[in-house]
Amino acid sequence: MVRRFVLALICLCSLLMMFDTSFAANNNAEWYWISSDDKYSKFYAPAKVQVIRSFGHTAVQISAWTKTNYSYAGAKETLDNYGLDDIKPNDLVYSVAEVEVDPQNRTLAYINETFFNKNDEKIWEKEYSPVRPKEINSQEFDEDFYCFIVDTVFGLGENERRQASDRWLPLWQAATSGGTTYSMADTTTMRVKGENIIFWEWQEEKNANDEVTNIVFQKKAVNIPQYTEKVIRILNWTPENGWKDVTDTTDGMYSAIEKESNSETALKALKVYEGDHESWVRRYSLDTEG
Repeated sequence: MVRRFVLALICLCSLLMMFDTSFAANNNAEWYWISSDDKYSKFYAPAKVQVIRSFGHTAVQISAWTKTNYSYAGAKETLDNYGLDDIKPNDLVYSVAEVEVDPQNRTLAYINETFFNKNDEKIWEKEYSPVRPKEINSQEFDEDFYCFIVDTVFGLGENERRQASDRWLPLWQAATSGGTTYSMADTTTMRVKGENIIFWEWQEEKNANDEVTNIVFQKKAVNIPQYTEKVIRILNWTPENGWKDVTDTTDGMYSAIEKESNSETALKALKVYEGDHESWVRRYSLDTEG
């Protein structure tokens, strides 16, 4: 009898971790727990994930609802980021948002968002117009939301790949003056469009003391048959300046990949990965749809 009670208690605790059964006044939903840290607890509503537009048999626009619970630190960070000086961090307990996902371009857009206090009362709300989709990569707050939503529709392993030990594909390594630079491709972002393989690349430079001195995080398109590549977006981090968007420093044009260069080493690694993981890099592809 005692053992059965303990097992039942364990099951109940597990369910409480996985589901938040509180209800937002404007969004009657059962929330599935995604993740938690010292600032945020994230949930989404599986029953409210809907395909609102398809091309052939492939979903191209997905609607979903997310929920975020805040600690004091998380509330303060959020209010600071939103520039909401008239709301106190203690008053922001959770928020609910309607989002739309484009799986082919790996984007998530906020349609509307509402902040609530502990009494489920609205303290701030916004309809986003125009809607501004943002591309999801490893640096985005919404990455786990995106993966759970897309997996609910397709079930092709976005979450599994996000958490995999081999998520980052080594591309090349080079010695620099007094240190080393490492280059890796994020396979969660990797997809093939036409002749291009598109992905986000992480280049990290370390000095002789193994301290990170520079990071280049860039979205690239590599045309393997044509032996060309281009940078689509580029972010740079240094200890002095933090993160800066420096996309305007590149011309956005394709350039030839030279023999025996780091870019050629990367191209060869990408070609092997594409050949070994063809179904993954072509997931949600519209190329075969009529």
